[in-house]
Amino acid sequence: MPRPDISLTSALGLPAVYVKDARKSFGDKVVLRDVSLQIGHGEVVSLIGPSGAGKSTMLRCLALLDTFDSGELAYGNVRVCANEPGSEKTTYDKAAMRQARMRFGIVFQNYNLFPHYTVLKNVMDAPIVVQKRDPKEVEEQARALLEQLDIADHADKVPDQLSGGQQQRVAIARALCMNPQVIFFDEATSALDPKLTQDMHRLIRRLATDGMAVGIVTHEMGFAREVSDRIAFLFDGQIVEEGTPDEVLVHPTDERTKKFLANAED
Repeated sequence: MPRPDISLTSALGLPAVYVKDARKSFGDKVVLRDVSLQIGHGEVVSLIGPSGAGKSTMLRCLALLDTFDSGELAYGNVRVCANEPGSEKTTYDKAAMRQARMRFGIVFQNYNLFPHYTVLKNVMDAPIVVQKRDPKEVEEQARALLEQLDIADHADKVPDQLSGGQQQRVAIARALCMNPQVIFFDEATSALDPKLTQDMHRLIRRLATDGMAVGIVTHEMGFAREVSDRIAFLFDGQIVEEGTPDEVLVHPTDERTKKFLANAED
């Protein structure tokens, strides 16, 4: 797997992802309320919580598919947005947004592959178009990633010719081909059988070992416990409990966390 270049942010002692006091509303509905979260290099952090808690909105804002109304967001030494002095509204820096997009990848729940592209072209497209990299270099890296993810034999197929697990691995290869420092997974184990779930666990831990920061949105408590270094429980737009898997899932202190976990076991 490609090792992210984290030399500068590590030297500065900065987390890979930094969110402080983030708020987001849709009309009168407040979806995120003063959320603060950090993900360090080589760390896996899972975001859990009931439906409607704000997990998907948080992920979309982290991936710059949507914007926070107020608060601060930074990727390492790149500050994407912050509140103006004396203002409760955040301002986004467009140049910083472009830089930040080079630092993270995201694997969506539905994978979002281009249906008319081959597997290889799906993986190669963004590094060539967005990063303006040499096509030969990108193809070499893309084929190596497909080999490592055990889908090299499918390079010339289109997504409809693949299983769900194979499509997911293509989406992962596509994200990794951008050489990100951070990777986000939206429901990483959704619809995967037990073997593929274990494969995903090993892959995520390998990425973290290589220094990548990993953020996961999941409803699978067992998977979150096994793969995560930290877990944040989001409820009604707020992180109400955060800690190690044992602290949050085995010995929670907040009544809302306890109730959620009890319902998840039913």
